Amino acid sequence: MALNDTPAANRTHIAFFGKRNAGKSSLLNAVTNQEIAVVSDIKGTTTDPVYKTMEILPIGPVMLIDTPGYDDEGYLGELRIKKTKQILNKTDIAVIVVDAAEGFEKQSSSDSDELLSLVKSKNIPYVIVYNKIDIAKNAKTSGEHELSVSAKTGEGIEELKSKLGSLAKISTTPKPIVSDIISAGDVVVMVTPIDSAAPKGRLILPQQLVLRDIIDSDAIAVVVKENQLSDALAKLSEKPALVITDSQVFDVADKLTPKDVPLTSFSILMARYKGFLETAVKGIAAIDNLKDGDTVLISEGCTHHRQCADIGTVKIPAWLRKYTGKEFNIETSSGGEFPEDLSKYSLIIHCGGCMLTEREMLYRMKCANDANVPFTNYGTAIAQMKGILSRSLEVFFLDNGKGGARHE
Repeated sequence: MALNDTPAANRTHIAFFGKRNAGKSSLLNAVTNQEIAVVSDIKGTTTDPVYKTMEILPIGPVMLIDTPGYDDEGYLGELRIKKTKQILNKTDIAVIVVDAAEGFEKQSSSDSDELLSLVKSKNIPYVIVYNKIDIAKNAKTSGEHELSVSAKTGEGIEELKSKLGSLAKISTTPKPIVSDIISAGDVVVMVTPIDSAAPKGRLILPQQLVLRDIIDSDAIAVVVKENQLSDALAKLSEKPALVITDSQVFDVADKLTPKDVPLTSFSILMARYKGFLETAVKGIAAIDNLKDGDTVLISEGCTHHRQCADIGTVKIPAWLRKYTGKEFNIETSSGGEFPEDLSKYSLIIHCGGCMLTEREMLYRMKCANDANVPFTNYGTAIAQMKGILSRSLEVFFLDNGKGGARHE
Protein backbone atom coordinates (compact mmCIF):
# COMPACT_ATOMS: atom_id res chain seq x y z
CA MET A 1 0.00 0.00 0.00
CA ALA A 2 1.34 3.43 -0.95
CA LEU A 3 1.65 5.98 1.82
CA ASN A 4 -0.83 8.31 0.10
CA ASP A 5 -3.55 5.63 -0.02
CA THR A 6 -6.26 5.96 2.60
CA PRO A 7 -6.65 2.72 4.60
CA ALA A 8 -10.14 1.24 4.64
CA ALA A 9 -10.42 1.74 8.40
CA ASN A 10 -9.83 5.49 7.99
CA ARG A 11 -12.54 5.93 5.35
CA THR A 12 -16.08 7.03 6.08
CA HIS A 13 -18.15 3.83 5.86
CA ILE A 14 -21.48 4.36 4.08
CA ALA A 15 -23.70 1.27 4.04
CA PHE A 16 -26.89 0.66 2.05
CA PHE A 17 -29.62 -1.26 3.89
CA GLY A 18 -33.17 -2.28 3.07
CA LYS A 19 -35.47 -5.01 1.83
CA ARG A 20 -34.69 -7.26 -1.10
CA ASN A 21 -35.35 -5.56 -4.45
CA ALA A 22 -35.60 -2.10 -2.90
CA GLY A 23 -32.81 -1.09 -5.27
CA LYS A 24 -29.82 -0.97 -2.91
CA SER A 25 -27.39 -2.32 -5.49
CA SER A 26 -28.75 -0.08 -8.23
CA LEU A 27 -28.43 2.92 -5.96
CA LEU A 28 -24.83 2.08 -5.05
CA ASN A 29 -24.03 1.77 -8.76
CA ALA A 30 -25.68 5.13 -9.40
CA VAL A 31 -23.71 6.84 -6.61
CA THR A 32 -20.41 5.42 -7.88
CA ASN A 33 -21.38 5.73 -11.56
CA GLN A 34 -19.96 2.22 -11.95
CA GLU A 35 -21.35 -1.28 -12.21
CA ILE A 36 -20.06 -2.38 -8.83
CA ALA A 37 -22.93 -4.53 -7.58
CA VAL A 38 -24.85 -7.17 -9.52
CA VAL A 39 -28.40 -6.04 -10.24
CA SER A 40 -31.39 -8.20 -11.18
CA ASP A 41 -35.13 -8.49 -10.57
CA ILE A 42 -34.57 -11.72 -8.62
CA LYS A 43 -34.97 -11.25 -4.88
CA GLY A 44 -31.83 -11.90 -2.86
CA THR A 45 -29.30 -11.25 -5.65
CA THR A 46 -26.88 -9.73 -3.12
CA THR A 47 -25.89 -12.60 -0.85
CA ASP A 48 -22.75 -11.10 0.73
CA PRO A 49 -21.71 -7.53 1.51
CA VAL A 50 -20.07 -5.77 -1.44
CA TYR A 51 -17.38 -3.17 -0.70
CA LYS A 52 -16.21 -0.31 -2.91
CA THR A 53 -13.63 2.35 -2.04
CA MET A 54 -13.85 5.70 -3.76
CA GLU A 55 -13.85 9.47 -3.24
CA ILE A 56 -17.08 11.40 -2.77
CA LEU A 57 -16.97 15.17 -2.45
CA PRO A 58 -17.17 16.83 -0.03
CA ILE A 59 -16.59 13.78 2.19
CA GLY A 60 -13.34 12.54 0.67
CA PRO A 61 -12.29 8.87 0.92
CA VAL A 62 -15.25 6.56 1.59
CA MET A 63 -16.07 2.88 1.79
CA LEU A 64 -19.46 2.06 0.23
CA ILE A 65 -21.11 -1.18 1.35
CA ASP A 66 -24.01 -2.97 -0.33
CA THR A 67 -25.75 -5.40 2.03
CA PRO A 68 -28.11 -8.38 1.59
CA GLY A 69 -31.84 -7.73 1.98
CA TYR A 70 -32.91 -7.29 5.58
CA ASP A 71 -36.04 -9.35 4.90
CA ASP A 72 -34.14 -12.39 3.57
CA GLU A 73 -35.69 -15.77 4.37
CA GLY A 74 -34.69 -19.30 5.32
CA TYR A 75 -31.57 -20.53 7.09
CA LEU A 76 -29.18 -18.80 4.68
CA GLY A 77 -31.31 -15.68 4.89
CA GLU A 78 -30.85 -15.60 8.66
CA LEU A 79 -27.09 -15.84 8.20
CA ARG A 80 -27.16 -12.98 5.69
CA ILE A 81 -29.22 -10.81 8.03
CA LYS A 82 -26.72 -11.56 10.80
CA LYS A 83 -23.92 -10.40 8.51
CA THR A 84 -25.90 -7.24 7.72
CA LYS A 85 -26.26 -6.49 11.45
CA GLN A 86 -22.49 -6.84 11.80
CA ILE A 87 -22.04 -4.25 9.05
CA LEU A 88 -24.02 -1.78 11.19
CA ASN A 89 -21.23 -1.86 13.76
CA LYS A 90 -18.76 -0.35 11.30
CA THR A 91 -21.20 2.00 9.58
CA ASP A 92 -20.63 5.76 9.85
CA ILE A 93 -23.64 6.68 7.68
CA ALA A 94 -26.62 4.42 7.00
CA VAL A 95 -28.62 4.69 3.78
CA ILE A 96 -31.97 2.96 4.26
CA VAL A 97 -33.33 2.23 0.79
CA VAL A 98 -37.09 1.99 0.28
CA ASP A 99 -39.04 1.04 -2.81
CA ALA A 100 -40.98 4.25 -3.43
CA ALA A 101 -43.82 2.25 -4.96
CA GLU A 102 -44.37 0.57 -1.57
CA GLY A 103 -43.45 3.32 0.84
CA PHE A 104 -41.74 2.80 4.17
CA GLU A 105 -44.93 2.24 6.13
CA LYS A 106 -46.21 -0.38 3.65
CA GLN A 107 -43.21 -2.65 4.05
CA SER A 108 -43.02 -5.47 6.57
CA SER A 109 -43.23 -3.39 9.72
CA SER A 110 -41.11 -5.77 11.79
CA ASP A 111 -38.22 -5.66 9.32
CA SER A 112 -38.37 -1.91 8.68
CA ASP A 113 -38.92 -0.92 12.29
CA GLU A 114 -36.15 -3.17 13.56
CA LEU A 115 -33.66 -1.84 11.01
CA LEU A 116 -34.42 1.81 11.73
CA SER A 117 -34.44 1.14 15.48
CA LEU A 118 -31.02 -0.50 15.28
CA VAL A 119 -29.63 2.43 13.32
CA LYS A 120 -31.01 4.92 15.85
CA SER A 121 -29.90 2.87 18.87
CA LYS A 122 -26.33 2.90 17.57
CA ASN A 123 -26.51 6.67 16.96
CA ILE A 124 -25.67 6.25 13.30
CA PRO A 125 -26.45 9.26 11.08
CA TYR A 126 -28.93 8.07 8.46
CA VAL A 127 -31.06 8.98 5.48
CA ILE A 128 -34.13 7.14 4.18
CA VAL A 129 -33.97 7.06 0.38
CA TYR A 130 -37.16 6.42 -1.60
CA ASN A 131 -35.86 4.79 -4.77
CA LYS A 132 -37.62 4.15 -8.12
CA ILE A 133 -39.49 7.48 -8.28
CA ASP A 134 -39.35 7.12 -12.06
CA ILE A 135 -42.14 4.54 -11.77
CA ALA A 136 -43.73 5.77 -8.55
CA LYS A 137 -45.38 9.04 -9.49
CA ASN A 138 -46.77 9.61 -6.00
CA ALA A 139 -43.41 9.22 -4.28
CA LYS A 140 -43.03 10.68 -0.81
CA THR A 141 -41.57 14.18 -0.69
CA SER A 142 -38.23 14.72 0.97
CA GLY A 143 -37.95 15.46 4.69
CA GLU A 144 -35.09 15.98 7.14
CA HIS A 145 -34.09 12.31 6.95
CA GLU A 146 -35.70 11.52 3.60
CA LEU A 147 -34.84 11.84 -0.08
CA SER A 148 -36.52 10.67 -3.26
CA VAL A 149 -34.31 9.37 -6.08
CA SER A 150 -34.23 7.22 -9.16
CA ALA A 151 -31.17 5.00 -9.47
CA LYS A 152 -32.30 4.32 -13.06
CA THR A 153 -32.54 7.91 -14.33
CA GLY A 154 -30.12 9.53 -11.91
CA GLU A 155 -32.71 11.92 -10.51
CA GLY A 156 -31.83 12.96 -6.97
CA ILE A 157 -28.41 11.24 -6.92
CA GLU A 158 -26.45 14.49 -6.58
CA GLU A 159 -28.78 15.56 -3.78
CA LEU A 160 -28.09 12.24 -2.06
CA LYS A 161 -24.33 12.80 -2.32
CA SER A 162 -24.77 16.25 -0.79
CA LYS A 163 -26.85 14.76 2.02
CA LEU A 164 -24.17 12.17 2.70
CA GLY A 165 -21.61 14.97 2.84
CA SER A 166 -23.62 16.84 5.48
CA LEU A 167 -23.98 13.68 7.57
CA ALA A 168 -20.28 12.90 7.28
CA LYS A 169 -19.44 16.13 9.06
CA ILE A 170 -21.18 14.65 12.10
CA SER A 171 -19.62 11.21 11.94
CA THR A 172 -15.99 11.92 11.10
CA THR A 173 -13.46 13.54 13.43
CA PRO A 174 -9.94 13.14 12.01
CA LYS A 175 -7.39 12.81 14.79
CA PRO A 176 -3.60 12.75 14.90
CA ILE A 177 -1.80 9.53 15.72
CA VAL A 178 1.47 10.93 16.98
CA SER A 179 1.74 14.48 15.59
CA ASP A 180 0.22 16.04 18.73
CA ILE A 181 2.99 14.65 20.94
CA ILE A 182 5.95 15.64 18.75
CA SER A 183 7.12 18.90 17.20
CA ALA A 184 8.70 19.90 13.91
CA GLY A 185 12.37 18.95 13.86
CA ASP A 186 12.01 16.24 16.52
CA VAL A 187 13.77 12.95 15.88
CA VAL A 188 11.47 9.95 16.32
CA VAL A 189 12.90 6.44 16.23
CA MET A 190 10.62 3.65 15.01
CA VAL A 191 11.57 0.09 15.96
CA THR A 192 10.09 -2.26 13.34
CA PRO A 193 11.03 -5.94 13.59
CA ILE A 194 11.19 -7.73 10.25
CA ASP A 195 10.42 -11.37 10.98
CA SER A 196 8.43 -14.23 9.45
CA ALA A 197 5.16 -12.52 10.37
CA ALA A 198 6.05 -9.21 8.69
CA PRO A 199 4.34 -8.64 5.32
CA LYS A 200 6.67 -8.98 2.35
CA GLY A 201 7.80 -5.72 0.82
CA ARG A 202 6.03 -3.33 3.16
CA LEU A 203 5.53 -2.18 6.73
CA ILE A 204 2.43 -3.15 8.67
CA LEU A 205 -0.37 -0.59 8.66
CA PRO A 206 0.22 1.01 12.11
CA GLN A 207 3.86 1.60 11.18
CA GLN A 208 2.82 3.16 7.87
CA LEU A 209 0.30 5.44 9.55
CA VAL A 210 2.74 6.58 12.23
CA LEU A 211 5.52 7.14 9.69
CA ARG A 212 3.27 9.30 7.52
CA ASP A 213 2.11 11.32 10.55
CA ILE A 214 5.72 11.94 11.57
CA ILE A 215 6.60 13.13 8.07
CA ASP A 216 3.52 15.37 7.90
CA SER A 217 4.62 16.92 11.22
CA ASP A 218 7.98 17.91 9.70
CA ALA A 219 9.67 15.69 12.27
CA ILE A 220 12.52 13.33 11.40
CA ALA A 221 11.80 9.59 11.31
CA VAL A 222 14.54 7.03 11.87
CA VAL A 223 13.37 3.47 11.13
CA VAL A 224 15.40 0.53 12.48
CA LYS A 225 15.07 -3.13 13.36
CA GLU A 226 15.34 -4.03 17.01
CA ASN A 227 18.93 -5.25 16.63
CA GLN A 228 19.91 -1.85 15.17
CA LEU A 229 18.40 0.32 17.89
CA SER A 230 21.51 0.59 20.04
CA ASP A 231 23.72 1.63 17.10
CA ALA A 232 21.13 4.08 15.83
CA LEU A 233 20.84 5.81 19.19
CA ALA A 234 24.63 6.02 19.49
CA LYS A 235 24.94 7.65 16.06
CA LEU A 236 22.37 10.35 16.76
CA SER A 237 23.89 13.70 17.73
CA GLU A 238 21.08 14.27 20.22
CA LYS A 239 18.59 12.10 22.03
CA PRO A 240 15.38 11.40 20.15
CA ALA A 241 12.12 12.98 21.29
CA LEU A 242 10.40 9.61 21.22
CA VAL A 243 11.00 5.94 20.51
CA ILE A 244 8.06 3.93 19.16
CA THR A 245 8.41 0.17 19.13
CA ASP A 246 6.53 -2.88 17.99
CA SER A 247 5.04 -4.32 21.18
CA GLN A 248 6.65 -7.72 20.55
CA VAL A 249 10.07 -6.25 21.33
CA PHE A 250 8.93 -3.86 24.08
CA ASP A 251 11.40 -5.32 26.58
CA VAL A 252 14.32 -5.04 24.13
CA ALA A 253 13.50 -1.42 23.32
CA ASP A 254 13.10 -0.64 27.02
CA LYS A 255 16.58 -1.92 27.86
CA LEU A 256 18.26 -0.08 24.98
CA THR A 257 16.42 3.26 25.20
CA PRO A 258 17.76 5.75 27.77
CA LYS A 259 15.31 6.19 30.63
CA ASP A 260 14.97 9.91 29.95
CA VAL A 261 13.71 9.21 26.42
CA PRO A 262 9.94 8.57 26.14
CA LEU A 263 9.06 5.11 24.87
CA THR A 264 5.71 3.74 23.67
CA SER A 265 4.40 1.27 21.11
CA PHE A 266 2.46 1.34 17.86
CA SER A 267 -0.32 -0.67 19.47
CA ILE A 268 -0.74 1.82 22.32
CA LEU A 269 -0.78 4.70 19.85
CA MET A 270 -3.49 2.91 17.86
CA ALA A 271 -5.58 2.33 20.99
CA ARG A 272 -5.36 6.04 21.70
CA TYR A 273 -6.14 6.90 18.06
CA LYS A 274 -9.21 4.64 18.06
CA GLY A 275 -10.44 6.09 21.34
CA PHE A 276 -10.15 3.21 23.82
CA LEU A 277 -6.75 3.65 25.49
CA GLU A 278 -8.27 4.70 28.82
CA THR A 279 -10.42 1.56 28.86
CA ALA A 280 -7.42 -0.55 27.84
CA VAL A 281 -5.35 0.79 30.74
CA LYS A 282 -8.17 0.13 33.22
CA GLY A 283 -8.65 -3.37 31.80
CA ILE A 284 -5.12 -4.57 32.48
CA ALA A 285 -5.84 -4.94 36.19
CA ALA A 286 -7.75 -8.08 35.25
CA ILE A 287 -4.50 -9.76 34.18
CA ASP A 288 -3.35 -9.96 37.79
CA ASN A 289 -6.75 -11.38 38.79
CA LEU A 290 -6.84 -14.26 36.32
CA LYS A 291 -7.47 -17.66 37.87
CA ASP A 292 -6.94 -21.22 36.72
CA GLY A 293 -9.71 -22.23 34.35
CA ASP A 294 -10.66 -18.68 33.30
CA THR A 295 -11.29 -18.01 29.59
CA VAL A 296 -9.50 -15.18 27.80
CA LEU A 297 -10.53 -13.88 24.39
CA ILE A 298 -7.73 -12.61 22.14
CA SER A 299 -9.25 -10.70 19.24
CA GLU A 300 -7.75 -9.22 16.08
CA GLY A 301 -9.39 -6.92 13.58
CA CYS A 302 -7.56 -8.36 10.59
CA THR A 303 -7.26 -11.80 9.05
CA HIS A 304 -3.86 -13.15 8.14
CA HIS A 305 -2.01 -16.42 7.83
CA ARG A 306 -1.00 -17.58 11.30
CA GLN A 307 2.75 -18.13 11.71
CA CYS A 308 4.39 -20.45 14.22
CA ALA A 309 5.30 -17.42 16.35
CA ASP A 310 2.03 -15.55 15.85
CA ILE A 311 1.57 -12.82 18.45
CA GLY A 312 -2.14 -13.39 19.09
CA THR A 313 -2.28 -17.16 19.27
CA VAL A 314 1.23 -17.99 20.50
CA LYS A 315 3.23 -15.15 22.05
CA ILE A 316 0.58 -13.37 24.16
CA PRO A 317 -0.86 -16.63 25.60
CA ALA A 318 2.68 -17.72 26.53
CA TRP A 319 3.48 -14.37 28.15
CA LEU A 320 0.18 -14.43 30.03
CA ARG A 321 0.85 -17.88 31.47
CA LYS A 322 4.40 -16.98 32.42
CA TYR A 323 3.35 -13.70 34.02
CA THR A 324 0.38 -15.06 35.97
CA GLY A 325 1.54 -18.61 36.60
CA LYS A 326 -2.02 -19.69 35.83
CA GLU A 327 -3.55 -22.11 33.33
CA PHE A 328 -6.56 -20.74 31.50
CA ASN A 329 -8.44 -21.23 28.26
CA ILE A 330 -7.61 -19.09 25.24
CA GLU A 331 -10.15 -18.33 22.53
CA THR A 332 -9.48 -16.19 19.47
CA SER A 333 -11.46 -14.18 16.93
CA SER A 334 -10.33 -12.26 13.87
CA GLY A 335 -11.56 -9.98 11.13
CA GLY A 336 -15.18 -8.92 11.31
CA GLU A 337 -16.10 -11.72 13.70
CA PHE A 338 -16.61 -10.82 17.35
CA PRO A 339 -18.60 -12.97 19.80
CA GLU A 340 -22.10 -11.76 20.59
CA ASP A 341 -22.08 -13.38 24.04
CA LEU A 342 -19.07 -12.23 26.08
CA SER A 343 -20.29 -13.47 29.46
CA LYS A 344 -17.88 -16.42 29.66
CA TYR A 345 -14.74 -14.30 29.31
CA SER A 346 -12.68 -13.02 32.22
CA LEU A 347 -10.64 -10.73 29.97
CA ILE A 348 -10.57 -9.54 26.35
CA ILE A 349 -7.24 -8.56 24.80
CA HIS A 350 -7.73 -6.83 21.47
CA CYS A 351 -5.26 -5.69 18.86
CA GLY A 352 -4.81 -1.99 18.15
CA GLY A 353 -7.69 -2.09 15.67
CA CYS A 354 -5.86 -0.56 12.71
CA MET A 355 -8.07 -2.50 10.27
CA LEU A 356 -11.30 -1.54 12.03
CA THR A 357 -13.15 1.75 12.03
CA GLU A 358 -13.20 3.75 15.23
CA ARG A 359 -16.94 3.12 15.44
CA GLU A 360 -16.45 -0.66 15.34
CA MET A 361 -13.67 -0.59 17.92
CA LEU A 362 -15.77 1.50 20.28
CA TYR A 363 -18.71 -0.85 19.67
CA ARG A 364 -16.60 -3.84 20.73
CA MET A 365 -15.37 -1.95 23.76
CA LYS A 366 -18.94 -1.04 24.68
CA CYS A 367 -20.06 -4.67 24.33
CA ALA A 368 -17.33 -5.66 26.77
CA ASN A 369 -18.26 -2.89 29.19
CA ASP A 370 -21.95 -3.83 29.01
CA ALA A 371 -21.01 -7.43 29.84
CA ASN A 372 -18.68 -6.28 32.68
CA VAL A 373 -15.72 -7.92 30.95
CA PRO A 374 -12.36 -6.10 31.27
CA PHE A 375 -11.12 -4.92 27.85
CA THR A 376 -7.50 -4.12 27.02
CA ASN A 377 -5.21 -4.33 24.01
CA TYR A 378 -1.99 -5.97 22.87
CA GLY A 379 0.43 -3.12 23.55
CA THR A 380 -1.01 -2.22 26.94
CA ALA A 381 -1.11 -5.83 28.11
CA ILE A 382 2.42 -6.55 26.92
CA ALA A 383 3.75 -3.41 28.61
CA GLN A 384 2.12 -4.54 31.86
CA MET A 385 3.57 -8.03 31.60
CA LYS A 386 7.02 -6.63 30.82
CA GLY A 387 6.82 -4.23 33.77
CA ILE A 388 7.05 -1.04 31.70
CA LEU A 389 3.44 0.16 31.52
CA SER A 390 4.08 3.47 33.29
CA ARG A 391 6.94 4.27 30.98
CA SER A 392 4.92 3.42 27.88
CA LEU A 393 2.22 5.92 28.87
CA GLU A 394 4.28 8.82 30.21
CA VAL A 395 4.67 10.42 26.77
CA PHE A 396 0.96 11.32 26.82
CA PHE A 397 1.44 13.40 29.98
CA LEU A 398 4.57 15.34 29.03
CA ASP A 399 4.45 18.99 28.05
CA ASN A 400 5.21 19.20 24.34
CA GLY A 401 4.97 22.97 24.04
CA LYS A 402 1.70 22.73 22.15
CA GLY A 403 -0.60 23.91 24.86
CA GLY A 404 -0.13 21.62 27.84
CA ALA A 405 0.02 18.04 28.92
CA ARG A 406 -0.42 15.27 26.39
CA HIS A 407 -3.23 13.42 28.06
CA GLU A 408 -6.55 12.24 26.77
